[in-house]
Amino acid sequence: MKTIKGPAIFLAQFAGDAAPFNTLDAMCGWAAGLGYKGIQIPAWDGRLIDLKKASDSRDYCDEIAGTAAKHGLTITELATHLQGQLVAVHPVYDELMDGFAAPEVHGNPAARQEWAVDQLKRAARASKHLGLKVVPTFSGALAWPFLYPFPQRPAGLVESAFDELAKRWTPILNYFDEQGVDAAYEIHPGEDLHDGITYEMFLERVNSHSRANLLYDPSHFVLQQLDYLDYIDIYHERIKAFHVKDAE
Repeated sequence: MKTIKGPAIFLAQFAGDAAPFNTLDAMCGWAAGLGYKGIQIPAWDGRLIDLKKASDSRDYCDEIAGTAAKHGLTITELATHLQGQLVAVHPVYDELMDGFAAPEVHGNPAARQEWAVDQLKRAARASKHLGLKVVPTFSGALAWPFLYPFPQRPAGLVESAFDELAKRWTPILNYFDEQGVDAAYEIHPGEDLHDGITYEMFLERVNSHSRANLLYDPSHFVLQQLDYLDYIDIYHERIKAFHVKDAE
């Protein structure tokens, strides 16, 4: 039997430099005051979590879990959307995507990708320390610039991009498996995994990896004119997390 955590709130959209949005303790108080029972923490936001410390120290993880518990909240997930995005970046987006990475790897795509992989592994270890089972993320995008079919794509271009995407993610998924944690890809415009077909193309190339799962957000599907109820029927066994926003 599966149970739903929450209601929880993803702190990423609200975190900022002004109180009460600039510390985990203050944001927990704010969220609890709105009636939430859980928080999803953006693992890239140093104002809310030190991911390096969390990946290396169970005591630190106990401390941040205690901060949430003080307000009657639980941590539901550590989200890695920005780090996941940087696992696979088409060169046309290099300058734009540098903003998601640590300053020391700006202007160096290879170092940025290596940093992103390390970040994901750290999120998996931190999640294990926190007793969490799912890490929401993005897939990144190598083929997205070629979404519109003009100029015509050379034969095999998209397939090659998905081959490379799977090559980059397979070691990460294996590491997640070692930590007992699922990757939950948010199916989203701008990502190579942006509908059912692209998810299945990826799943085939990672040999139906047990950790290559889904974060379900129906708001994107409404905007993409996809059937968001059929998606649940088809992929319910792979859905490990979800976001909810009003789109209808």
